[in-house]
Amino acid sequence: MGLLSDPQCRRALGRLLLRLNTPLCVLSYLSGLAWFLLLPLLAPRTYLSENAMGSTMVGEGSDLGPRALALARDFGEHRRREGGIPVSWLSHTMFQLGLEVHSQPFARTLPFPDEAHERYLVRGTNVFGVLRAPRAASTEALLLLVPCCEGGKNEQAVGLLLALAGYCRGQIYWAKDLIFLVTEHDLLGTQAWLEGYHGVNLTAMQSGPFPGRAGAIQAALALELSSDVLTSVDVAVEGLDGQLPNLDLLNLFQSFCHKNGLLCTLQGKLPPPEGPSGPGYAQSLRTLGLMVLGQAGGAPGGPHGLFLRFRIEALTLRGINSFRQHKFDLGALGRTLEGMFRKLNNLLERLHQSYFLYLLPSLARFVSIGSYAPALGLLLLVLALRALELWMRLSRSEEGEGEPPVGEARGGLLYLVPPILISGGAGAALYLLPVRGQAVATQHFPVGEAEAVVLALIGIYVAGMALPHSTHRALSGGGQRGWMTLKLLALLALALLLTCLALLNFSLGFLLGVTLVPPAAAVRPGGNRLPLALLLVLTTPGLSLFMAVLLERELLEAPAGLGEAWQRFLGALGQGLLQEHLHGAHLSPLLCLGAYPCWLLLWNVLFWK
Repeated sequence: MGLLSDPQCRRALGRLLLRLNTPLCVLSYLSGLAWFLLLPLLAPRTYLSENAMGSTMVGEGSDLGPRALALARDFGEHRRREGGIPVSWLSHTMFQLGLEVHSQPFARTLPFPDEAHERYLVRGTNVFGVLRAPRAASTEALLLLVPCCEGGKNEQAVGLLLALAGYCRGQIYWAKDLIFLVTEHDLLGTQAWLEGYHGVNLTAMQSGPFPGRAGAIQAALALELSSDVLTSVDVAVEGLDGQLPNLDLLNLFQSFCHKNGLLCTLQGKLPPPEGPSGPGYAQSLRTLGLMVLGQAGGAPGGPHGLFLRFRIEALTLRGINSFRQHKFDLGALGRTLEGMFRKLNNLLERLHQSYFLYLLPSLARFVSIGSYAPALGLLLLVLALRALELWMRLSRSEEGEGEPPVGEARGGLLYLVPPILISGGAGAALYLLPVRGQAVATQHFPVGEAEAVVLALIGIYVAGMALPHSTHRALSGGGQRGWMTLKLLALLALALLLTCLALLNFSLGFLLGVTLVPPAAAVRPGGNRLPLALLLVLTTPGLSLFMAVLLERELLEAPAGLGEAWQRFLGALGQGLLQEHLHGAHLSPLLCLGAYPCWLLLWNVLFWK
């Protein structure tokens, strides 16, 4: 503190900071990237923190394979006969198994047609059965979910759910209610059921009166099976807006997989061999990159992702039938589910002792928030250094020129109003107009509603790049202090956005920081603007999304050409808007109202007169 209070020392530190600002920014940025690349080497082994789940020593006595296959065949026959989910057959079967059966009809009109699933007006019915706890009051519950979508998929999962419900009905040790839920139309049915169960309406879902409830749901598992013979079980953890379940739930599932001899995978990959380098490190980094991209996208990795916003710890389990030699039947998976429910039945409180903020380079290792947060912190340090440099230069210019007149000072600030208002207005137009103006677009152009929304989104985005030229043509002036002040505001706004994202969705904040920090630190008017303009265009949020699509295909070892990547990019734009309207995802408003206006402010700085 003595150094900062001494005027001479403060001036010396200021001169040193101005002289070394660029090297320090480069060093900080490269250190942030290097820190992220070293995360697989900093990851400790996973472990169970909850004492009630510290051992898998429960006796699973079920053999559900033959019974599950018979029920799956019956379900498939009735489904093909009725052309949809057989509500009456499901209700009758659950009632025969001794469950308290309820159904919930729902309907949802999409804001524009969903071409990926070929639907616009969605109607369906959810069916669920409740097994009341014989040893306690109905204050807490556990849930097993099977989503049913069009195409005859997941029939084996429905059979396993019914077989497990029948087995659990004969046991007397349950201290929590068990809910067995079959939803229609995948995520839409799950959203309708959750809103009805909790008595809220967050997404304008139309549903009938909710007939019955169990206790507060402590944990949930979503099951998706593609065959009655499996080689591995892939677990999905990413939830809506990058939320993650408590790490203990994932560790518990992995423990029971090891106990029952099941292969458990993450992102479709087994845990890599241990070692500081070589193929093990490369595979861990690839798995970590896939998780970061999936979490940054904000879309739920499965039906479990919608439970996390209701403070319900949940996972999605996907049965995979590949070319691996090791295979197992539904009986082994049924015993794993039974063991998990018996362990969760012992909980006296919600899962809270393990991590909620983490990254996974593999199922055997994890990276906690204390390990990965410095990577983004080093990127934010670049913005802080540049902002401090601009503030010092502005302070020196004021000291050298003296105190400006009141009218001149106000005039200098007025030059900042048009670019700030226009950048914010362009972001608001990008967020509001594509969906609300689809009817006008379809009347004047020969395109469908879904295509009109995506094309309007791209058109407004590109049109925003021409706004700085129009602004500075109408208003000229401000001088050097004008662009320096505007850049200082842009750096502070971007730093505030990335800091907030670091707390909500680290992956999204880190990816935006990697792409936006270099142009934010380097941009300035005058001189040869072409390199800086090219850098800004290459790091714009829209092009960053396109590059993320290419990177994801590379990490999945299924490279996509430019044509296929462009189609996936257009699909990602449409699905991003749908996720915001159907499930309340935050990615679209964050990019439109946050990242895009910040980028436009930097674009204004580049073309400042």
